[in-house]
Amino acid sequence: MAENPAYPVGLRLTGRKVVVLGGGQVAQRRLPALIAAGADVLLVSPEVTPSVQAMADAGEITWLPRRYEEGDLADIWYALIATGDLEANTRASAEAERNRVWCVRSDDADEATAWTPATGHSEGVTVAVLTTEASGRDPRHTAAIRDAVVEGLRDGTLVAPHHRTRTPGVALVGGGPGDPDLITVRGRRLLAEADVVITDHLGPRDLLAELSPHVEVIDAAKLPYGRFMAQEAINNALIEYAKQGKSVVRLKGGDPFVYGRGMEEVQALAEAGISCTVVPGISSSISVPGAAGIPVTHRGVAHEFTVVSGHIAPDDERSLVDWPSLARLTGTLVILMGVGTIGKVAETLIAHGKSPDAPVALIQEGTTATQRRVDATLATVGETVRTEDVKPPAVIVIGEVVKVGPTAVAPRE
Repeated sequence: MAENPAYPVGLRLTGRKVVVLGGGQVAQRRLPALIAAGADVLLVSPEVTPSVQAMADAGEITWLPRRYEEGDLADIWYALIATGDLEANTRASAEAERNRVWCVRSDDADEATAWTPATGHSEGVTVAVLTTEASGRDPRHTAAIRDAVVEGLRDGTLVAPHHRTRTPGVALVGGGPGDPDLITVRGRRLLAEADVVITDHLGPRDLLAELSPHVEVIDAAKLPYGRFMAQEAINNALIEYAKQGKSVVRLKGGDPFVYGRGMEEVQALAEAGISCTVVPGISSSISVPGAAGIPVTHRGVAHEFTVVSGHIAPDDERSLVDWPSLARLTGTLVILMGVGTIGKVAETLIAHGKSPDAPVALIQEGTTATQRRVDATLATVGETVRTEDVKPPAVIVIGEVVKVGPTAVAPRE
């Protein structure tokens, strides 16, 4: 006859006494959840791990440094037995049974009166997964189910069809460098909740294919500007949709505050009295070199890195960059939006003392399936861009770190 399945229930342990026997790795994993639940935890064990010791030192639990003794499980609500002593575990389990205390045994699920589910949390929801039988339980399978559900809740791919969360207002979301897997969990969830998405051409395009059919996707580059500047038109569109009570996501590539004009949009929304949630993104200035096998810092090679916009040439009076000072730095120089000006940038750096032999790497469409890396020196990079037909978007790295890692790293599949 098949064993009856476990009856799932949530225990409210705030202020209630819980006993944990054993201070090893099992206790170390389980104690934080008991502490978070507000339980009055007594841990009985002659020895504990450093992490458990820290919990005791902080007053989060009470530690009794001895072995289990009869009577330890009297007048308690819940017990976790996790010692390496089978005989002690058996006696403690029998005491729990006599006292009608729900008891988990880490060494023998069949002898326990309660099982610990694989749990996870997302936005106020606790997910707990139990298998149907004590014998033959595969904790890896249970954890995998838990992880799949929690990830679906966090990234918005698992949403109750009639209870989709909607938060009117605007979310300014950094989409990361291009690979859709590199957007933050929060950013992906907000995309799944959106009514309107206003995106840049550098935003991760693959994410748009995941959106529900009802979501209105607007390419910011195609907004009707009329008498407005491009940025002003984008600001106005954000304000207009937000005032309609829509949940709006402004999706940008990289991080919205790294050459993304994100603060201009936040300021415009604030002036219009509209709330804005800012979700940072992974900046291409660090992630793209990393994806190409280049660390922007490396012990004994570079203790600093500087990120510079190259969209304005050094000889342009609008430039705010102190190129002569950059030439004297010994660390890594990362240039964004510099494909069109790299020839003049290189000439300027060399003119102010940078070595013509300084290694240079150009990473085109970094972190995507079409990622491409081209190497040069400061003296040759201008010509290399032309002969190799390097196109934006590309991140340019100048410095000895270019030679540290492998010159070929597999792009995203």
